[in-house]
Order: sequence, then C-alpha cells, then structure tokens
Amino acid sequence: MQKNGNPELYALLEALTIDYEYHEHPPAPTIEEAMKYWKDLDATHCKNLFFRNHKGNRHYLVILDHRQELNIRDLEQRLKQGKLTFASPKRMMKYLGITPGSVSPLALINDKESHVHVFLDENLQYSQTISFHPCINTASLIVRYDDFMKFLKHTGNSWEYVAMYD
Repeated sequence: MQKNGNPELYALLEALTIDYEYHEHPPAPTIEEAMKYWKDLDATHCKNLFFRNHKGNRHYLVILDHRQELNIRDLEQRLKQGKLTFASPKRMMKYLGITPGSVSPLALINDKESHVHVFLDENLQYSQTISFHPCINTASLIVRYDDFMKFLKHTGNSWEYVAMYD
C-alpha cells in the first residue's frame, strides 16, 4: 500500500524501529475537519502550531492536545519567548518542508539544521499513543508516545515541556 506523505519519513520510522498505525482520510487542514476522521482512533490527537518570534529569527513548534483551547497571549507568557505570530507558509516550507494545514512534528525531519525549537504540553507525556499528520493532511499516524520521543531525540531539535494550563 502506498502511503500519503513523505517516503523519507516512513523509511526513518522503520530505521528507528518505530511502529505506527496509518489511517488515510480526505484532506483535514483543521482540527475541526480532522475530528471527523479521528472519532474511531484511540490516541491523543495533537494540535501542532508553528510560530515565529517578533524578529523572525526563531521558530517554535507547539504541540498540545487538540481539545485544548489556546490563548496566544497566555502562551507567550508561558513560553517566555516574547511576542509570537504564526509563521508564514513560506517559513513553513523553508523550515519544515510542509504547507499550511499539514503542520506536524514529524516534519522536523526536514529541519536539517535543527532550527525549530519544540514546546510539548507536559500532559502529553501521560498519553499511551499520540497522532499526527505524516507531513500531509490526507493521513494520520498513531505512534506510541515513547516512540515519538525517540523520533524527537533523533531529529536533534531542542525541545522542552511546558505547562499549557493550570
């Protein structure tokens, strides 16, 4: 079966011995749209947001449970990175090799210089499995949380946990 997404990603997951469930679906560029296809999938489905700082010289990927509401001002205070804005499609392509609606930490394989810093909602570490797009929004992958951390460490990107809410 040919899978949607980046073939390099699937090869890397195999090389890292990371098992995954692959679920193909129609394009799902928003959480609201993706929820239609996740209803029978047992995993913590993640919201992935790509930001830049006000100078445009730092980029951040924020990963949290899709059910969580996000207040950008509150997030700025929690992350202590100054004023944040969503990164442009051009920046998404440059640093993650993806288009809007397909933001995923799995796209860090395209960040060859490990430029993007990752903030993980600390509550995600209590999930058995989590899901992300495989660099395209026409499929979802479910992986064990521990395997995702193995992937993240392999990318070389800096990362840290953050309390997203009290």
